[in-house]
Amino acid sequence: MSTLELIAGAVIVIIVLAVVLVFNGLVSKRNRVQDAWAQIDVQLKRRYDLIPNLLEAVKGYMKYEKSVFTQVTALRSSIVSGSVQDKATANNMLSQTLKSIFAVAENYPDLKASENFKNLQEQLEDTEDKIAFVRTSYNDYVMEFNTAIQQLPGALFAGPFGFSKSDYFQAPDAEKQPVKVDFSDMDNAPAQAPSAPQQSPPKPKSPKRSKGGSD
Repeated sequence: MSTLELIAGAVIVIIVLAVVLVFNGLVSKRNRVQDAWAQIDVQLKRRYDLIPNLLEAVKGYMKYEKSVFTQVTALRSSIVSGSVQDKATANNMLSQTLKSIFAVAENYPDLKASENFKNLQEQLEDTEDKIAFVRTSYNDYVMEFNTAIQQLPGALFAGPFGFSKSDYFQAPDAEKQPVKVDFSDMDNAPAQAPSAPQQSPPKPKSPKRSKGGSD
């Protein structure tokens, strides 16, 4: 075997090894993204299961627009269906709506004291904390994977091997704004604080007598 053939063979082996290393690296990064997303999905489904119990618990205390229940139900369905971006948007909007419900619950001592309601609130808050935690890891892995398929040498093999960009689990700033919830029909609304009594004008001071003067 000639020297030229040996060199050509060595070059081919190096190229094959490089392709294998790049491919395996992209697969590893994609698997980390998928694993992190699976953890988010578990928490989203947990929230999905808890929400009907929460709505049932507050129905007996809060009477407000049916559109709120309709909205929560629609958002609840969205967090387990659709794309990553759809789920992220629905999750952010649902978080704001639930915070509004919890805030109004402060006006109902009996509801606040209910063990069932407190347990549901704690579980939902715990779920949201877990979503926030795993979301950070997921987005980090997405950034690492997306960078790898955009830079060389990964960019050369991403298309042919079917690697495509992953979506971040986040919502645009416009979609992170608090959802307006109408509680105008709610009974037992707290009375407005009485206005401060108006102060009477100060009495005029009596004029001082000059020294040595007569009455």
